Amino acid sequence: MKQLSTSPLRKIVVLNPKGGSGKTTVATNLAAYYAWSGRSVALMDHDAQGSSMRWLRQRPVDLPAIYGIAAFEQKLGVTRAFALRTPPGTERLIVDTPAAVTPFQLPGLTQDAHSIIVPVLPSDIDIHAASRAIADLLLAGRVHRSERRLVIVANRARRYTKAFSTLMRFLESLRIPVAAVLRDSQAYVRSAECGMGIHEMKGALLQEDLDTWKPLVDWLEHRSAGTPAGEDVSLAPPPAVELGEGARG
Repeated sequence: MKQLSTSPLRKIVVLNPKGGSGKTTVATNLAAYYAWSGRSVALMDHDAQGSSMRWLRQRPVDLPAIYGIAAFEQKLGVTRAFALRTPPGTERLIVDTPAAVTPFQLPGLTQDAHSIIVPVLPSDIDIHAASRAIADLLLAGRVHRSERRLVIVANRARRYTKAFSTLMRFLESLRIPVAAVLRDSQAYVRSAECGMGIHEMKGALLQEDLDTWKPLVDWLEHRSAGTPAGEDVSLAPPPAVELGEGARG
């Protein structure tokens, strides 16, 4: 495995006030990818359902560690700043946000965020909700297009369907980058059950799903390194981990 040089802390926020948009799927798989690639990673869960923390508790002990922060918990005798701290040397902080975030809460969640990822599903309801969410980010969230830190991920997509075509037309109208189109795949169900990211799972059928992540990872790394678009800044990962029989879907 190639030894990666350390880098400054980069905060990546996954946000969409619409429930069920796939925020936890994106957040956990990003955290797993960076850990698997040799980065020091923390995963912060603001959702009271605690889905990211539940995923982390399922994570096999022989995989690279991910530091969990249950931001939804209120601890007596502990300041909020102390409860949300990241360990020294953390390079990537992935933030999983809750549903029903109000415009007034957006500045607190996106403060100091290096990148903001908005997952969107291909349905009329989700497209409308995403439109409102992005408008709120640009206005109340104080996120400016010129900063180029806002990106969209089309989630659970089925290409060549009317819903997918409608979604892509809508996303193109926003003039915000669409960094990835993630398939509607059972691989993510398996990932959620076993505490692993799809990059850590092994199987020939995963390759199509893995390929869909590369544009997003490259975009995030261009943001981190300040590298001109088009240069290859992909990380060098170790071999994938074979799933045990009990973890297969």
